[in-house]
Amino acid sequence: MNHTVVLGSAPMTPADVVAVARAGAEVQLAEQTDRALSEARKHIDALAGAAEPTYGVSTGFGALAVRHIPEDRRTQLQRSLIRSHAAGAGPVVETEVVRALMLLRLRTLASGHTGVRPVTARTLAALLNANITPVVHEHGSLGCSGDLAPLAAVALALMGEGEVFDAEGSRVPAGDALRAAGIEPVVLAEKEGLALTNGTDGMLGMLVLAAADLHRLFDVADLTAAMSVEALLGTDRAFAADLQALRPHPGQARSAERMRAALAGSEIVASHRGPDCPRVQDAYSLRCAPQVHGAGRDTLEHAGLVAERELAAAVDNPVVLDDGRVESNGNFHGAPVAYALDFLAIPVADLAGIAERRTDRMLDVARSHGLPAFLAADPGVDSGHMIAQYTQAAIVSDLKRLAVPASVDSIPSSAMQEDHVSMGWSAARKLRRAVDGLTTVLAIEYLTAARALDFRAPLRPAPATAAARDLLRATVPGPGPDRHLAPEIAAAEELVRSGALLDAVTQHVEER
Repeated sequence: MNHTVVLGSAPMTPADVVAVARAGAEVQLAEQTDRALSEARKHIDALAGAAEPTYGVSTGFGALAVRHIPEDRRTQLQRSLIRSHAAGAGPVVETEVVRALMLLRLRTLASGHTGVRPVTARTLAALLNANITPVVHEHGSLGCSGDLAPLAAVALALMGEGEVFDAEGSRVPAGDALRAAGIEPVVLAEKEGLALTNGTDGMLGMLVLAAADLHRLFDVADLTAAMSVEALLGTDRAFAADLQALRPHPGQARSAERMRAALAGSEIVASHRGPDCPRVQDAYSLRCAPQVHGAGRDTLEHAGLVAERELAAAVDNPVVLDDGRVESNGNFHGAPVAYALDFLAIPVADLAGIAERRTDRMLDVARSHGLPAFLAADPGVDSGHMIAQYTQAAIVSDLKRLAVPASVDSIPSSAMQEDHVSMGWSAARKLRRAVDGLTTVLAIEYLTAARALDFRAPLRPAPATAAARDLLRATVPGPGPDRHLAPEIAAAEELVRSGALLDAVTQHVEER
């Protein structure tokens, strides 16, 4: 991977986050970053030596902020903060999430507003570049005062403590991994413990990664919906540009355009355009696909705006301002990110729901306009895709539960000092599950619609939908006696997840 992310030289982009989190892109600190960090550190050092206590520099933390800590105990203070806050539990968080979290915390450190020493920022960059990933557990963040337990697990690894996954993926003691990579553990100085843990980096990283996935999945949804419209002898007239313009939502216009392009040149659609076709209009799951998909696209655009603002933010408490003041603030509260994460879970569930309805319609002999029952080769002997739709239905039901917002909840903590929290980390974790569920639901619609198109022979599908079906046929055979269906669903999932499906039809659905 040639992509190198240079921190401090330009605003970070979502593509930078994805490149580091998923593709192992290298991270560098810009030349001016060391100078900015050193200048900010001078203000912290001055406050550390002052008689008057400063929160996070010479005091305890949270509800214990009233205690002034003598200078000879402040190294222990930082060490104790990280050890006590690394209190996560539950399953281990995915490597891509931890790498995103590390990168985004490093981005804030590099801003010069946290007061950390250059060596601390350089060491965090070294961990990323050595592909050393701290073991972070799923539970431990309330999305306020930072993603505390997850970020503390990263800081613990910087200190050479705790566990990590090394470059080979083995779970090893952090000290051993750092030693093997030639990285010196950091002895944290005043303020650095807070700077390493007081950020919304985990939830922001998961928002950026989910958005990258959803941009692809919304395109896939337009394609699989077009395949279903075609397979069900639906019309493309409802997707006409002049009709869509009457309700000028940009996402709706984009989805309708992609569906029109996917259906262009279809013999199947053309076969029932004439006056002898008795059908007046299609069911909502077909006719309203651009409206539903488009609303999801517009929600995703809003979430992208939130992510863009957060990627330009310096989230810490207290912060070092340009004039040298060190001020407490509430910028660590995760509400802006938490809301966006919760918003996205709603269209994810709805897109999956409308896709499941289209799938079910293709399987029902009373509504499929001539397709065999359950698309079975020999209905009665064979069950076809009957239970594949059950799988969709189970996932859609789960997605509806995952669409219940986490951000409306709050459990006070730290002796009521932190009396309103965002639960943004929880919103992010459930959105990741929802994205996986939508992937499977769309894969099953793809699998089913491709089979239905085969049953429409000798009429030929549109070039775009034919390309999608033919790609699947390279690994999944066409209609025939019942086969083990789970591997076929998995094969369709991989084509959706990898981007291969969209690549196969790109030339046919390019926007005009």
